[in-house]
Amino acid sequence: MLFKLTHLSLGLMILNRSYAQSVRDKYTVQIPESERLALEGIVEDDPGDQMSIMKDWESPEYPLIYRNPLPIPPVLEPKLKITNPVTGKEIWYYEMEIKPFTQAVYPTLRPARLVGYNGISPGPTVMVPRGTESVIRFINNADKENSVHLHGSPSRAPFDGWADDLTFPGEYKDYYFPNNQAARFLWYHDHAVHITAENANFGQAGAYLITDSAEDALGLPSGYGEFDIPLVLASKYYNEDGTLQSVLGEEQSSWGDVIHVNGQPWPFLNVQPRKYRLRFLNAALSRNFALYFVKSSAQNTRIPFQVIATDAGLTTHPVQTSDLYVSVAERYEIVFDFSGFAGQTLELKNFPQANGIGTDDDYEHTDKVMRFVVSSDPVQDDSRVPEVLRAPTAPLETNSPASTGIDHHFRFHRHNSEWRINDVGFADEKNRILAKVPRGKIEIWELENGSGGWTHPIHVHLVDFKVLERYGSESTRGVMPYEAAGLKDVVWLGRHETVLVEAHYAPWDGVYMFHCHNLIHEDHDMMAAFNVTQLSNWGYNETDFSDPEDPRFSARPYNRADLTGRAGPFTEQAIEETVRDLALLQPYSQLEEVEELLEEAWRENPNQKRDERCEQPAAGPIPRYRRFVV
Repeated sequence: MLFKLTHLSLGLMILNRSYAQSVRDKYTVQIPESERLALEGIVEDDPGDQMSIMKDWESPEYPLIYRNPLPIPPVLEPKLKITNPVTGKEIWYYEMEIKPFTQAVYPTLRPARLVGYNGISPGPTVMVPRGTESVIRFINNADKENSVHLHGSPSRAPFDGWADDLTFPGEYKDYYFPNNQAARFLWYHDHAVHITAENANFGQAGAYLITDSAEDALGLPSGYGEFDIPLVLASKYYNEDGTLQSVLGEEQSSWGDVIHVNGQPWPFLNVQPRKYRLRFLNAALSRNFALYFVKSSAQNTRIPFQVIATDAGLTTHPVQTSDLYVSVAERYEIVFDFSGFAGQTLELKNFPQANGIGTDDDYEHTDKVMRFVVSSDPVQDDSRVPEVLRAPTAPLETNSPASTGIDHHFRFHRHNSEWRINDVGFADEKNRILAKVPRGKIEIWELENGSGGWTHPIHVHLVDFKVLERYGSESTRGVMPYEAAGLKDVVWLGRHETVLVEAHYAPWDGVYMFHCHNLIHEDHDMMAAFNVTQLSNWGYNETDFSDPEDPRFSARPYNRADLTGRAGPFTEQAIEETVRDLALLQPYSQLEEVEELLEEAWRENPNQKRDERCEQPAAGPIPRYRRFVV
């Protein structure tokens, strides 16, 4: 048997090397010279004896697996609907207070003290129709500083949750979001420099759904919390007294041995024998999932289902599969048909070590996620899954790849016990901008994990991307069919995996982050930035939003009495004035014109070049003024 396994491993290695060479033959490498030299100088730490061992528990043993119902996060209603003075459309204004609360996770132990949005975790779900801008005031009444990132949104840089754009306890910040994308599952979460993992671990994450009429017309299972179910996955460790373990000081990964769904360990959900839309979000700190369904009475037989959406919304068509990789920060949506299982019990399970792609530590019950109890009574189900869900999105799905040149190569690695990208960490302010991309350019980036000791889910802010290729010496998969059917903003680099992604760096200019979304790696410093630079001879005057630390949009102090008494900046009049002042700067209202001008600029000059130098932009806003009269 050992002889056969050795020859199988050798065969896979040869096959993978052959495939990698075929990819290299297809694409030309045209990375900057400075980047090539940096890559040549990388020395990767040897993972040595780091290996995953199956354990029973590190937390106290949890006695109520599949005994508690799945909670559904409540929908947050806007406090005000304010007319945009430029467009005449509504802007929905929300407030969320980041504050402590307690949750009794173990029935006979102390309650855990958590910190969440509006004092719950996951936070309330925001649901907003496409084309309706929103302003959310995040009020910090917690113990630590925060920064909020609306993950998957093309927000202007000052509203994107830049890690150093901090809101301290006793301050609030107004975030302005565009909501101009097709229907999709975004999520909001903390992004504060070096403490993102701690804040997320204690509860700072929530779902944010953009809806639109085109998706509604498809007839998919609908009704939030009824037949359209958000499933926010997490995995945590608890202390012996039932309180939540801190991750401060953890520098490797925090796998967790207690699996949560919507904040509840190993819940159950009563369902009808009909189709359901299940929206998965992996909000864990480090753990990756390889999910599959089985009947409780037939644990070895996986049940197929249809993937209908990725990070960036609907796939072009449904993709049938019987297992689904969901690395940290990824979102996938599926339709599961329970109609053939009336009166039965199904379980959502997780392959150990994410089916061999990951390096996650496993425990006695981390192979379990939740249970579905199907009722016996027949029901009428008018929902359906069309064969075509949407048309391909231009330009990434209509003309891809746009070139055969690899513009950047980024290696995610560990050096001297520090997590780095091309040997740079986020704390290196002078060098952390690793790419300057001309506004509106389509680029191919090569993302590499050169180690077999760890894996990296990579998130690029601002853009959606298409996963073009996946290869590597230990990779047992290419681009998964459900990855290929849609666009993404997170891609998982498994052991010794390299991935090619293509993105359109538009419509906005500015400085944005990209990083590993294993939050322990991110905090310890596997995060860098790219600068979407303004085109020469652009000839279009607009308010500048390129600086993510622009002081015009920084957090402001507040008086607790004003918040509770709705005085000062919390009066309706003050809020309306603030929102209208933001709208008059027009961060998003000229989107169509900007896109048209970018297309024209690249049509007239397709060979616009980047500046290889990647200095940090000058501090402070660069004043530019819009030519439009409001």
